[in-house]
Amino acid sequence: MISKPSRHCAVELQALPSRIGQVRRIVSAQLRYWHLDPLIDRAALGVTELLTNVHRHAQPDKMCTVEIELLTGRLTVSVHDHDPRLPEVRDADLFATGGRGLAMVAAVSESWGVRPQGETGKVVWFTLTAPSPAVAVVCSPYVRAEPPGRTRAPAAFADAGLTADAGGSARAPVRSAVVR
Repeated sequence: MISKPSRHCAVELQALPSRIGQVRRIVSAQLRYWHLDPLIDRAALGVTELLTNVHRHAQPDKMCTVEIELLTGRLTVSVHDHDPRLPEVRDADLFATGGRGLAMVAAVSESWGVRPQGETGKVVWFTLTAPSPAVAVVCSPYVRAEPPGRTRAPAAFADAGLTADAGGSARAPVRSAVVR
């Protein structure tokens, strides 16, 4: 069920492994529709971890609702289940094969938390900052012809610190990042 497609999406499901991939694709498609492509990987990873926790731990059933909401430049992804027990964040063991879900959610999000819902369960949520539309760079895909052996990046690429290779395609300088 999709309600208010411009700002809110909710999906009710039973958190089974086969359904988790479907919800990940739904979240990704909704974010593409909202032009929030830079958030897709982090949102998909976060929702996967939260749904996996429901599958592994929630009692008495695996029914839950996933909601994504975009308000004032902030995307909130939440999962409501029927288990009133609150999750525990464990110290991550580097060699463990499980138990790191909430630590991963914390690592990829700006904030996260849990809201008890009385005896009807809880909501686990995380937020991501939406990219500003003003940050988008619109430029021509064409590179002006230069003498053999020399290429020049279009002005829009040069302003962004991009260069052009001999084939004329623009590329960013090599950088690496570590998620903390």
